[in-house]
Amino acid sequence: MRQIWDDEIDSAERLWRYFKVGRFVSMLESSRLYFAAPTQFADRFEGAAAVLPPDFPVDSRYQEMEFAEGAVFALRKLMKISCWHRAEYESDAMWKLYAEQSKGVAICTTPNRMRAAIKPFRLDPAYGIEDLWVGPVSYFDLMKIRLRRLGKKRYFCKHLAFSWEREFRLLISLEMASEFGVKTPEKGIEVEVYLDALIEHIVLGPELSKDECDLIVEKSRKVGIGERVRKSSLLGQPRFI
Repeated sequence: MRQIWDDEIDSAERLWRYFKVGRFVSMLESSRLYFAAPTQFADRFEGAAAVLPPDFPVDSRYQEMEFAEGAVFALRKLMKISCWHRAEYESDAMWKLYAEQSKGVAICTTPNRMRAAIKPFRLDPAYGIEDLWVGPVSYFDLMKIRLRRLGKKRYFCKHLAFSWEREFRLLISLEMASEFGVKTPEKGIEVEVYLDALIEHIVLGPELSKDECDLIVEKSRKVGIGERVRKSSLLGQPRFI
Protein backbone atom coordinates (compact mmCIF):
# COMPACT_ATOMS: atom_id res chain seq x y z
CA MET A 1 0.00 0.00 0.00
CA ARG A 2 1.31 3.44 -0.95
CA GLN A 3 0.10 6.66 0.70
CA ILE A 4 -1.24 9.31 -1.66
CA TRP A 5 -0.50 12.16 0.80
CA ASP A 6 2.64 12.88 2.82
CA ASP A 7 0.70 13.07 6.09
CA GLU A 8 0.79 9.93 8.20
CA ILE A 9 -2.35 7.79 8.09
CA ASP A 10 -3.92 6.77 11.40
CA SER A 11 -3.58 2.99 11.06
CA ALA A 12 -6.26 2.38 13.70
CA GLU A 13 -8.89 4.76 12.29
CA ARG A 14 -12.26 3.09 11.81
CA LEU A 15 -13.47 2.85 8.24
CA TRP A 16 -16.91 1.74 7.10
CA ARG A 17 -18.32 0.37 3.88
CA TYR A 18 -22.07 0.00 3.35
CA PHE A 19 -23.32 -2.70 0.98
CA LYS A 20 -26.46 -3.92 -0.64
CA VAL A 21 -27.06 -7.49 0.50
CA GLY A 22 -26.25 -9.06 -2.88
CA ARG A 23 -22.91 -7.28 -3.19
CA PHE A 24 -21.94 -8.20 0.37
CA VAL A 25 -22.82 -11.88 -0.09
CA SER A 26 -20.85 -11.88 -3.34
CA MET A 27 -17.81 -10.51 -1.49
CA LEU A 28 -18.06 -13.26 1.14
CA GLU A 29 -18.43 -15.99 -1.45
CA SER A 30 -15.58 -14.79 -3.67
CA SER A 31 -13.24 -13.18 -1.10
CA ARG A 32 -12.99 -10.27 -3.52
CA LEU A 33 -13.52 -6.54 -2.97
CA TYR A 34 -14.95 -4.54 -5.86
CA PHE A 35 -13.12 -1.43 -7.10
CA ALA A 36 -15.29 0.70 -9.41
CA ALA A 37 -14.22 2.97 -12.26
CA PRO A 38 -14.98 6.70 -11.69
CA THR A 39 -17.16 6.55 -14.82
CA GLN A 40 -19.54 4.32 -12.79
CA PHE A 41 -20.05 6.92 -10.05
CA ALA A 42 -23.21 9.02 -10.03
CA ASP A 43 -21.16 12.06 -8.93
CA ARG A 44 -20.59 14.20 -12.05
CA PHE A 45 -17.94 16.22 -10.15
CA GLU A 46 -15.69 13.17 -9.71
CA GLY A 47 -12.10 14.12 -10.59
CA ALA A 48 -12.89 17.80 -11.18
CA ALA A 49 -10.07 20.35 -10.84
CA ALA A 50 -12.47 23.31 -10.55
CA VAL A 51 -16.20 24.10 -10.63
CA LEU A 52 -17.60 26.96 -12.70
CA PRO A 53 -20.55 28.93 -11.30
CA PRO A 54 -23.98 27.83 -12.58
CA ASP A 55 -24.46 31.17 -14.36
CA PHE A 56 -20.98 31.22 -15.90
CA PRO A 57 -21.25 32.56 -19.48
CA VAL A 58 -20.77 29.97 -22.22
CA ASP A 59 -18.04 30.84 -24.71
CA SER A 60 -18.67 29.11 -28.03
CA ARG A 61 -14.92 28.75 -28.55
CA TYR A 62 -14.77 26.33 -25.61
CA GLN A 63 -17.89 24.25 -26.14
CA GLU A 64 -15.71 21.35 -27.28
CA MET A 65 -13.45 19.83 -24.63
CA GLU A 66 -9.85 20.87 -24.82
CA PHE A 67 -7.40 18.10 -25.68
CA ALA A 68 -5.97 17.98 -22.15
CA GLU A 69 -9.40 17.63 -20.56
CA GLY A 70 -10.30 14.95 -23.07
CA ALA A 71 -7.17 13.02 -22.09
CA VAL A 72 -8.20 13.20 -18.42
CA PHE A 73 -11.60 11.74 -19.29
CA ALA A 74 -9.92 8.94 -21.25
CA LEU A 75 -7.78 8.04 -18.22
CA ARG A 76 -10.74 7.83 -15.85
CA LYS A 77 -11.63 4.32 -16.97
CA LEU A 78 -8.13 3.16 -15.93
CA MET A 79 -8.64 4.23 -12.31
CA LYS A 80 -10.35 1.70 -10.03
CA ILE A 81 -11.55 2.93 -6.65
CA SER A 82 -12.97 1.52 -3.42
CA CYS A 83 -14.68 4.14 -1.21
CA TRP A 84 -14.99 4.01 2.59
CA HIS A 85 -16.50 6.26 5.27
CA ARG A 86 -14.36 7.58 8.14
CA ALA A 87 -16.28 7.41 11.43
CA GLU A 88 -16.07 5.89 14.89
CA TYR A 89 -19.71 4.82 14.72
CA GLU A 90 -22.29 3.55 12.24
CA SER A 91 -24.14 6.29 10.33
CA ASP A 92 -27.89 6.56 9.79
CA ALA A 93 -27.24 8.73 6.71
CA MET A 94 -24.87 6.15 5.18
CA TRP A 95 -27.39 3.37 5.80
CA LYS A 96 -30.02 5.32 3.89
CA LEU A 97 -27.79 6.42 1.02
CA TYR A 98 -25.65 3.37 0.31
CA ALA A 99 -27.44 0.38 1.81
CA GLU A 100 -30.90 0.50 0.21
CA GLN A 101 -32.58 2.60 2.88
CA SER A 102 -31.06 0.57 5.74
CA LYS A 103 -31.80 -2.79 4.08
CA GLY A 104 -28.12 -3.59 3.64
CA VAL A 105 -24.97 -4.54 5.52
CA ALA A 106 -21.96 -2.58 6.80
CA ILE A 107 -18.46 -3.71 7.60
CA CYS A 108 -15.94 -1.93 9.79
CA THR A 109 -12.18 -2.10 9.26
CA THR A 110 -9.01 -0.02 9.70
CA PRO A 111 -6.10 0.95 7.40
CA ASN A 112 -3.97 -1.55 9.33
CA ARG A 113 -6.43 -4.34 8.57
CA MET A 114 -6.56 -3.30 4.92
CA ARG A 115 -2.78 -3.52 4.71
CA ALA A 116 -2.90 -7.10 5.95
CA ALA A 117 -5.98 -8.09 3.96
CA ILE A 118 -5.59 -6.88 0.38
CA LYS A 119 -3.68 -9.30 -1.82
CA PRO A 120 -1.36 -8.11 -4.61
CA PHE A 121 -3.40 -7.42 -7.74
CA ARG A 122 -2.33 -8.43 -11.23
CA LEU A 123 -4.54 -7.55 -14.16
CA ASP A 124 -2.89 -10.35 -16.12
CA PRO A 125 -1.00 -13.29 -14.52
CA ALA A 126 1.97 -12.54 -16.77
CA TYR A 127 1.99 -8.86 -15.84
CA GLY A 128 3.44 -7.17 -12.75
CA ILE A 129 1.67 -6.19 -9.52
CA GLU A 130 -0.35 -2.96 -9.71
CA ASP A 131 0.30 -0.29 -7.08
CA LEU A 132 -2.40 0.25 -4.46
CA TRP A 133 -2.74 3.90 -3.37
CA VAL A 134 -4.59 4.83 -0.17
CA GLY A 135 -5.54 7.91 1.78
CA PRO A 136 -8.32 10.21 2.99
CA VAL A 137 -10.09 12.45 0.51
CA SER A 138 -9.26 16.16 0.86
CA TYR A 139 -12.04 18.70 0.26
CA PHE A 140 -11.63 22.09 -1.45
CA ASP A 141 -13.89 24.96 -2.46
CA LEU A 142 -13.55 24.36 -6.19
CA MET A 143 -15.66 27.43 -6.91
CA LYS A 144 -12.70 29.51 -5.65
CA ILE A 145 -9.60 27.52 -6.58
CA ARG A 146 -8.34 25.37 -9.42
CA LEU A 147 -6.26 22.32 -8.55
CA ARG A 148 -3.15 21.77 -10.67
CA ARG A 149 -0.67 18.96 -11.33
CA LEU A 150 -3.02 16.47 -9.74
CA GLY A 151 -2.03 13.11 -11.22
CA LYS A 152 -3.62 10.31 -9.17
CA LYS A 153 -4.32 12.82 -6.39
CA ARG A 154 -7.18 14.05 -8.58
CA TYR A 155 -9.17 11.09 -7.25
CA PHE A 156 -8.42 11.99 -3.64
CA CYS A 157 -9.71 15.59 -4.02
CA LYS A 158 -13.37 16.59 -4.00
CA HIS A 159 -15.54 19.68 -3.97
CA LEU A 160 -16.25 21.04 -0.48
CA ALA A 161 -19.97 20.34 -0.88
CA PHE A 162 -19.17 16.62 -0.45
CA SER A 163 -17.16 16.96 2.76
CA TRP A 164 -19.96 15.32 4.77
CA GLU A 165 -18.93 12.01 3.16
CA ARG A 166 -15.65 11.94 5.16
CA GLU A 167 -14.24 9.58 2.58
CA PHE A 168 -11.20 7.30 2.59
CA ARG A 169 -10.17 5.71 -0.69
CA LEU A 170 -8.22 2.84 -2.14
CA LEU A 171 -7.09 3.28 -5.75
CA ILE A 172 -5.50 0.94 -8.26
CA SER A 173 -4.36 2.56 -11.51
CA LEU A 174 -4.12 0.46 -14.68
CA GLU A 175 -2.18 3.11 -16.61
CA MET A 176 1.03 1.06 -16.88
CA ALA A 177 -0.86 -2.06 -17.91
CA SER A 178 -2.60 -0.08 -20.64
CA GLU A 179 0.71 1.34 -21.88
CA PHE A 180 2.11 -2.18 -22.17
CA GLY A 181 -0.87 -3.33 -24.22
CA VAL A 182 -2.67 -5.33 -21.52
CA LYS A 183 -6.42 -5.27 -22.12
CA THR A 184 -8.08 -3.19 -19.41
CA PRO A 185 -11.71 -3.44 -18.27
CA GLU A 186 -14.09 -0.53 -18.91
CA LYS A 187 -15.76 -0.95 -15.53
CA GLY A 188 -14.52 -2.24 -12.19
CA ILE A 189 -12.13 -4.91 -11.01
CA GLU A 190 -12.35 -7.47 -8.20
CA VAL A 191 -9.37 -7.63 -5.85
CA GLU A 192 -8.73 -10.68 -3.67
CA VAL A 193 -8.73 -10.11 0.08
CA TYR A 194 -8.32 -12.09 3.29
CA LEU A 195 -11.76 -11.62 4.81
CA ASP A 196 -10.62 -12.55 8.31
CA ALA A 197 -8.00 -9.80 8.22
CA LEU A 198 -10.22 -7.18 6.54
CA ILE A 199 -13.39 -7.36 8.62
CA GLU A 200 -13.38 -6.18 12.21
CA HIS A 201 -17.13 -6.58 12.49
CA ILE A 202 -20.29 -6.79 10.41
CA VAL A 203 -23.42 -4.75 11.18
CA LEU A 204 -26.85 -5.82 9.96
CA GLY A 205 -28.97 -3.01 8.54
CA PRO A 206 -31.89 -2.00 10.79
CA GLU A 207 -34.47 -2.65 8.05
CA LEU A 208 -33.27 -6.11 6.97
CA SER A 209 -35.78 -8.96 7.01
CA LYS A 210 -35.22 -11.99 9.26
CA ASP A 211 -34.47 -14.13 6.21
CA GLU A 212 -31.83 -11.68 5.03
CA CYS A 213 -30.25 -11.54 8.49
CA ASP A 214 -30.18 -15.34 8.65
CA LEU A 215 -28.56 -15.48 5.20
CA ILE A 216 -25.81 -13.05 6.19
CA VAL A 217 -25.12 -14.88 9.46
CA GLU A 218 -24.95 -18.21 7.61
CA LYS A 219 -22.60 -16.88 4.90
CA SER A 220 -20.40 -15.22 7.53
CA ARG A 221 -20.13 -18.46 9.52
CA LYS A 222 -19.06 -20.34 6.40
CA VAL A 223 -16.00 -18.09 6.06
CA GLY A 224 -15.23 -18.22 9.78
CA ILE A 225 -16.37 -14.76 10.88
CA GLY A 226 -19.92 -15.45 12.07
CA GLU A 227 -19.14 -14.27 15.59
CA ARG A 228 -18.42 -10.77 14.24
CA VAL A 229 -22.01 -10.12 13.12
CA ARG A 230 -23.83 -7.46 15.15
CA LYS A 231 -27.23 -5.81 15.11
CA SER A 232 -27.47 -2.09 14.38
CA SER A 233 -27.74 0.24 17.36
CA LEU A 234 -30.72 1.74 15.51
CA LEU A 235 -32.67 -1.34 16.55
CA GLY A 236 -32.25 -0.37 20.20
CA GLN A 237 -35.21 0.66 22.33
CA PRO A 238 -35.31 4.42 23.01
CA ARG A 239 -36.17 5.50 26.57
CA PHE A 240 -37.64 8.91 27.39
CA ILE A 241 -37.59 8.96 31.18
